[in-house]
Amino acid sequence: MDNSQKKELFSKAFVKALAAQSGFRSAEPDVDDDSIDVIVRGRGYRFGIRNPQFDAQLKCTANNDGEEGFLKFSLSLKNYNDLRGDNILCPRYLFVLVVPEDCQEWLVHHSNFSIIKHCCYWFSLRSMPTVENRTSVTIKIPRSQRLTSESMLYLMEMANVMEMA
Repeated sequence: MDNSQKKELFSKAFVKALAAQSGFRSAEPDVDDDSIDVIVRGRGYRFGIRNPQFDAQLKCTANNDGEEGFLKFSLSLKNYNDLRGDNILCPRYLFVLVVPEDCQEWLVHHSNFSIIKHCCYWFSLRSMPTVENRTSVTIKIPRSQRLTSESMLYLMEMANVMEMA
């Protein structure tokens, strides 16, 4: 398996693990023709939408470029356009998992625990503008937007009340 395929599988496993820890269900669409890799769904909310969900495009990179406060990530124009806009039923997010270059360092095992390196960031392209680019768009993701169990709960709360972060 090449590194690109490993990154794809690792990012799916990471997001599904966070969803499980947060008490959410996750699923993969049968076809990825709309830039959605994983659907995350909540259940049992007492107000708003009964079964809120959000959709996510997953990316995994060893490139940790950017400034201290931002991760710079080059996104294909197709993904950019599929994820932006407000005429969608469920919120859509870009999740970018940053990993070490060597895949043997992605997951470190100890006798009592394991560690996933490095971290994942989330970004909403909902209000991003139309661009004239032809192939890709470089976006700046705030490093404060780390994808954790807490932030996943926040994204689901926003889906529950139909607000998009």
